[in-house]
Amino acid sequence: MRRPNVVLLLTDDHAAHAIGAYGSVVNTTPRIDEIAALGRRLDRCYATNSLCTPSRASILTGTYSHVNGVTTLSTPIDASQPTFVSRLREAGYRTAVVGKWHMGDGTGHDPQGFDYWDVLIDQGEYHDPTFLSAGGLRTEPGYATDVITDLALRWVESLEGDDPWCVLIWHKAPHRPWEPDARHADLYADPIPVPATFTDDYATRTSSARRAAMRIADHLSSTDLKVDPPAGLSYDELALWKYQRYMEDYLRCVASVDDNVGRVTDWLRARGDLDDTLLMYSSDQGFFLGDHGWFDKRFMYEESIRMPFVLSYPRRLPAGGGFDGIVTNVDLARTLLDAVGVDPHPRMQGRSCWGDLGGGREPGREPEATPPPRGFYYRYWEHDDGNHKAPAHYGYRDERHKLVYYYNDGLGLPGTGSATYPGEWELFDLVADPDELRNVADDPAYARVRARLEVDLWHAQAAVDDVPHPSQPVPAGLAGPGRTDRRTDRTTEGTGAQA
Repeated sequence: MRRPNVVLLLTDDHAAHAIGAYGSVVNTTPRIDEIAALGRRLDRCYATNSLCTPSRASILTGTYSHVNGVTTLSTPIDASQPTFVSRLREAGYRTAVVGKWHMGDGTGHDPQGFDYWDVLIDQGEYHDPTFLSAGGLRTEPGYATDVITDLALRWVESLEGDDPWCVLIWHKAPHRPWEPDARHADLYADPIPVPATFTDDYATRTSSARRAAMRIADHLSSTDLKVDPPAGLSYDELALWKYQRYMEDYLRCVASVDDNVGRVTDWLRARGDLDDTLLMYSSDQGFFLGDHGWFDKRFMYEESIRMPFVLSYPRRLPAGGGFDGIVTNVDLARTLLDAVGVDPHPRMQGRSCWGDLGGGREPGREPEATPPPRGFYYRYWEHDDGNHKAPAHYGYRDERHKLVYYYNDGLGLPGTGSATYPGEWELFDLVADPDELRNVADDPAYARVRARLEVDLWHAQAAVDDVPHPSQPVPAGLAGPGRTDRRTDRTTEGTGAQA
């Protein structure tokens, strides 16, 4: 049987809680919801480094940031690395990427493994965007979300023969500075609901969290807001006014994305290809929509790390609603390749969740034997950057708890600041405190939980071949004398405490 075509629609900074299928209370997205209705919705899909460039590299390569080398916004990709696209091409697929690449440009960084590539430079423009292709630079008139869709569909329509194809349609929207098109400029004029955590005072949080420069009340610029606020507003009133302005334009950009997702679905249906296409919609990470008073991402809090991911492939994936298992962006390459019957590259990390979703396989192809994960490892590297001052940290999230260690050191990586700060811990009980307002890292009632999670974090980090920061103590709960400290290849003495 002929292998399916592949379409991956990827946006930048589209929060799951701004999608109808995920229960949005601020907007509607009927065309994204349609993909979920035709197939499945991943309810706990997470970025392992909530930043645009690193997440895109992990999606493509199926590897963590420290493996693929893309740790910050200023560490461009070595585009010769194996990717799910290069594996598809080796298997006979025609391949293309159109839109936002955002992993560097120039020799060694331009897209490789594609028959056709046509990408924005860096962040790109919303209006009359400049594209870079093998033929050089040019400007395309129009609105970026529409233009990217036009170019992608035009490429597929140019293909001859019956070999399957894969096209990545990667949008700029809804990235800052949130410039909507004229068609959607009047949407969301009514007051938009304010999140319950908008006035979060970070009372139990670390100083690491408080240093971040992403507060809606204080850090949105005139370019973001586009109009001056009314005179005479109090600080709290001004914060709410800024929130409304920000959300209006953000959601208008999302509306354009949703329309263009519908264009792709309708085009596939008109061609008779919808049932035989693996059609996916996602974002490179989550985003704060006034949650905790913030915009942007970076932190390991849920709104930042939770990615939307919906997919359909009617020929082999029965419609089944939401899937609650833990999946990460590192898992997506293996999952996609599993779905279309192509073997992953041995370098790829993570695991396929295709079998968990109920997806059918080619005759003779067995499901992966690895069990579902109990949790996942996260690491944000771009410490003290010039715009948002977010702290470097890593952590582990399981079904109920999340442990975060802020090691507060840029390690000299490009894009990081030079300031360092003492290490700090946060721990959240996501059942008792789903909004992550109460840090219980030093609460005696959670001492055993923390001890267990420190060991889980240590092991999860080792499992993906990453190394702890020197400031982090070896967990007391590691069993037995002579346990290994991976940072120095020395053994440490002591019996350890029971977790």
